[in-house]
Amino acid sequence: MTTRSSPTHQTRLALIQAGLLLFGENGFEATSTRDIAAQAKANIGSIAYHFGNKEGLHAACAEHAVLLIREASGGALAGEVIDYTRLSPDQAHVMIEAILERMIAFVTASEEAGSIIQFVLRAIAVPGPTLDTLYHGLFEPIHKQCCMLWGAATGMEAEANETRLLVFSMIGQVIYFRIAREAIAKRMAWNRISEDELGQVTRIIKSNLSAIIAARQALKS
Repeated sequence: MTTRSSPTHQTRLALIQAGLLLFGENGFEATSTRDIAAQAKANIGSIAYHFGNKEGLHAACAEHAVLLIREASGGALAGEVIDYTRLSPDQAHVMIEAILERMIAFVTASEEAGSIIQFVLRAIAVPGPTLDTLYHGLFEPIHKQCCMLWGAATGMEAEANETRLLVFSMIGQVIYFRIAREAIAKRMAWNRISEDELGQVTRIIKSNLSAIIAARQALKS
């Protein structure tokens, strides 16, 4: 039986981490299995053993990205059943805040998140099985749950176009703080995004969330 601490599992994980990094940096076609094996400090034959081929490794990278982001988001993708009709606006607001806080902490502060975000950004630009894995395992479920919470918080229809676009805009804020992290740090004169800087980012995004929800609630009243 293979355990997480076994050499076999560690080799598999190292290959996935190397794949996330190199596929994200260079794209699928420009990344060779030899490059990935070298980055992972593994035998090139281990790719065939664990994944079959480069396509199999790419698919495993997508599945790993989904798993890590699901774990980082906590309850947002935990598969728990929520009766949104029984939530008060304040309860729904707090739940959206909690999702955003976990996403911000993972996306901006986790070093591994850099490789994952770059991999995802490349993968979503190319229709195919990898995009399907990311969409059905990640984008669709978290977006739908946030839309349901948004509806409960504001009184808007959960699947209305405006609701879906507003939720995309909130998630987009979080992603921007990762993909533009170096430029943001330079403009803010930050050496790195420490806990203090992370707190500032979180407060701003939560403030934006509160302002938008309050404005939508006012329109409904």
